[in-house]
Amino acid sequence: MSIISLIITLQTKFPKIDLIDKMRKFGYARVSTSHQSLELQKQMLLKEGVKESRIFSDIGSRTNLDRDGLNLLRIKVEEGDLVLVTRLDRLGSDTGEMIKLVQEFSELGVCLRFLKEGISTEGAMGKMVITILSAVADAERTRILERTNEGRIEAKANGVKFGRKRFVDRERVMELRKTKGATEISKLLGIGRSTVYAILKEEKEKRVL
Repeated sequence: MSIISLIITLQTKFPKIDLIDKMRKFGYARVSTSHQSLELQKQMLLKEGVKESRIFSDIGSRTNLDRDGLNLLRIKVEEGDLVLVTRLDRLGSDTGEMIKLVQEFSELGVCLRFLKEGISTEGAMGKMVITILSAVADAERTRILERTNEGRIEAKANGVKFGRKRFVDRERVMELRKTKGATEISKLLGIGRSTVYAILKEEKEKRVL
């Protein structure tokens, strides 16, 4: 069972305290491209009692928390307000983005209600929803960090070096070349023989030019 399915199941098992009359209602709609229409989402929000002047919208599928309509919504809402969205994926372009926005509005004291899924962050059950989503976000961050670290360990095992590239004193290489071979120069300067050969080749080509 997915996390979203679990949340929906939990919310259907607990009675919902309807605080809608005490809340100002706002709406948010989003489509991925300009070829799609926002009208269907807006009509659904209007049917739920959201005033047209309080419906904010954006067009675009790119992952981005800095959207014009979303930013206006952030400015307008206050603690105790309710934001209605037709579907979870209309708030965020991906799960991580959606969770960040749920957390952000929660910190403002603003509740969210997703019409299609029947998920809401209102009341005590809503706090549980936020806790579950926050746990999912933390687990995802940990998973990404672990995968990154595993990749670095594997890369190091294969000889890949990280960090700033070591400075190579080209003049010193040329000076040592007068009396020493490439292998000895690489050991003295702590660089690879291929680096020594590359410098010698480049300097030779410069002299030819």
